[in-house]
Amino acid sequence: MSGNAITQETITHLIQQALQARRHSYAPYSDFQVGAALLAADGTVYTGVNVENASYPAGVCAEKTALSKAVSEGQRQFTAIAVAGGHRQEDSTALRDYCPPCGVCRQFLSEFCAASFTVITARSVTDYRTYTLADLLPCSFEKRQLDRTSGAEV
Repeated sequence: MSGNAITQETITHLIQQALQARRHSYAPYSDFQVGAALLAADGTVYTGVNVENASYPAGVCAEKTALSKAVSEGQRQFTAIAVAGGHRQEDSTALRDYCPPCGVCRQFLSEFCAASFTVITARSVTDYRTYTLADLLPCSFEKRQLDRTSGAEV
């Protein structure tokens, strides 16, 4: 488990933001609420929550919500994300399990984030794990693979 050199204060702040955002989750079907706090390179934090839909595939994850908000406001460079998730009845400051990004979110993050991007999965502000995006997604599908002039095989 590793990541960019971000301060303990920044990690704590991101986890607090993810835990707070989690309260706004819309999860009437699974009761599994997820919050995310994405740190842009300029220091701005964008939060997101999971938003479920009766047509299950139409729902969106917290990480994708945060990244979409940031990109829609012109951000293109990111440093870290904290993710916190658990069932509605769990104490929002001490969750039972870590909630890593799903595979689709890992790929979605890889579009804008370097392999060294820090992913924090948190149960609380003092109980968390850190990874790099490369740790969680060692073989991402990249833009270069779509470049017909690069000679790369698709």
